[in-house]
Amino acid sequence: MKLLSFRVNNKNKYGLVTTDGVTDLQTLFPQYDSLLEFIPHLYLLDTLPPSAKKANYSFDEIVFLPVITDPKKIICAGVNYRDKDVTCNERPSNPVLFIRFADSQTGHLAPLLKPECSNEFDYEGEMALVIGRRGRNIPQQEALQYVAGYSCYMDGSMRDWQHACFTGGKNWPATGGFGPWLVTADDIPDPQNLNITTRLNGQTVQQDNTNCMVHSIAELIAYISTFSALSPGDVILTGPPGGIGKKRTPPLFMRPGDRVEVEIEQIGCLINTVYSDAAVSR
Repeated sequence: MKLLSFRVNNKNKYGLVTTDGVTDLQTLFPQYDSLLEFIPHLYLLDTLPPSAKKANYSFDEIVFLPVITDPKKIICAGVNYRDKDVTCNERPSNPVLFIRFADSQTGHLAPLLKPECSNEFDYEGEMALVIGRRGRNIPQQEALQYVAGYSCYMDGSMRDWQHACFTGGKNWPATGGFGPWLVTADDIPDPQNLNITTRLNGQTVQQDNTNCMVHSIAELIAYISTFSALSPGDVILTGPPGGIGKKRTPPLFMRPGDRVEVEIEQIGCLINTVYSDAAVSR
């Protein structure tokens, strides 16, 4: 199943993707105000008759929102793919982690906002996962059982604001694209074997497979849950493959007017266009 958060008639809703559009799940389950609240109760979808799953809206009628609009945590892994240009990759003993704030996100087909005070707005296409149930000290062999589903993420980064830590370069408004939807874990039996591609203006700039992660999805969940309890709706970004703009010669950064796409096999394609934040009223 594919689930999403969206806006229609100035109201935020969550829904089920169908072949014809979007089923309004908030009407069917009014006791839950958001996809985050509904995540622990996905089993309720099995109780719906086929007639209840008809589309209420076409895709042209909705505005896509970040899959989880207000997660309590967004924990991001950095440097988590093996470098194919290096003969022997030394495996870090622990993941490199940082935090992204919920209000830095934007949805599918929505603008990514390049800060005027940054000249190094970089792309990082990644797989995101959403936690489905609460857990602490989760064993690695059980970790995938805690995943509600998977999505695409554009972890836009201001390299010239990443000074002593990542935080300053990762949390500007509308720099993290999240979408277009969440594919539930039961539809992706092996998340560790999916092709992931990032395109900038149609040119492939990142291409890899999730089996090349240094720390697997299960390892990330187990490690993070040792120091922080994970809750339904929490988001974990699994890191970018090689090919980021900062490491290219010459460097390649995003500019207003650019179109960036993150496509992951079995999940979908997240598309955003870059705008200057100076063009947005404050």
